[in-house]
Amino acid sequence: MSPHFEIPKVQKAAIVTTTDAPLKVVNNHPVRQPKDLKPGECLVRLECSGVCHTDLHARKGDWPLKAKLPLIGGHEGVGIVVAVGAHTQDSPVNLGDRVGIKWLAYSCLDCEQCRKGIEQSCPNQQLSGFTTDGTFSQYVVSWVNHVTPIPANMDSFEAASILCAGVTVYRALKYSKAHIGDWIALPGAGGGLGHLAVQYATDMGLRVLAIDTGEEKKELCLKLGAERWIDFNTSKDLVKDIVEACDGFGPHAAVVTAATSAAYAQAIDYLRPGGNLMVVGLPAHAALSADIFFTVTKSISIYGSYVGNRQDAREALDIASRGKVKCYFVTKPLSALAETYEGLEKGEIVGRVVLNMQDD
Repeated sequence: MSPHFEIPKVQKAAIVTTTDAPLKVVNNHPVRQPKDLKPGECLVRLECSGVCHTDLHARKGDWPLKAKLPLIGGHEGVGIVVAVGAHTQDSPVNLGDRVGIKWLAYSCLDCEQCRKGIEQSCPNQQLSGFTTDGTFSQYVVSWVNHVTPIPANMDSFEAASILCAGVTVYRALKYSKAHIGDWIALPGAGGGLGHLAVQYATDMGLRVLAIDTGEEKKELCLKLGAERWIDFNTSKDLVKDIVEACDGFGPHAAVVTAATSAAYAQAIDYLRPGGNLMVVGLPAHAALSADIFFTVTKSISIYGSYVGNRQDAREALDIASRGKVKCYFVTKPLSALAETYEGLEKGEIVGRVVLNMQDD
């Protein structure tokens, strides 16, 4: 017998009306009713949502791609399916299932990009909390083929940040061509993406050099498995220190989660010959500056790695569900979203903030 859910008419939601207006948290935002769902859509009652640096960019409107306005941001939500659109054929989810809402809300699954496994670059994509309303609300509408099942033994708040931060760094490490025993440099290692990257890399058998600043981030990175630590604020010669920390030759690969162009330019200098640079962090306005001579003579490869596909998401969650990766997070109510954005902008957030969507 299918469970029955009472669906309210209105909900609490955080709304960006314009990029220069204060964030609005309202209690009367409409909830799409089950009868209004299209075939292939589902309604999810959210338990929680992680807060990502991407959400800050959407709120500020400082990326080359602009978010829709007005906008409900958020793309790391976990909740329960409470309705499925009528006439949905062969739905992979049922009422009562616990699922995750990711950055990639929809892809056509039939274009060349989708068929080749880079559905996150689908020209017909919809993006949660960017081109379609996201998870900073108590209810969200998503597509049944793009929600992600959450392992039964995973806490919802733990799973939330894996859906974006975890998937993103997992895919970058997966395609970095680094092998067991190789050194990998992680600029931004103490942040939301970085601290997860430390753990995924360690579980893959890589030797981790964590790069960030501050004692709290240092303690976290070393606790999570980083073999070496460098504080970029106290280092007098960052490139030299990175090279020396990795047996005097530099790391075999770097996954840059720091959102600064300087972090990318430095990587060409410190990577060892044959090294791979994984471009992950997205500064608002920056160009990738690589010394052509040394990129060529050192045989450096540069790869853009953009979130992950549906298979990457399941793999990243599976690893975390087996206790190999733990998200360091603090829980806050939705009303704390504006101050969380301020902390992100100042670089003061250690690990991740996860919002409790049913508490305020």
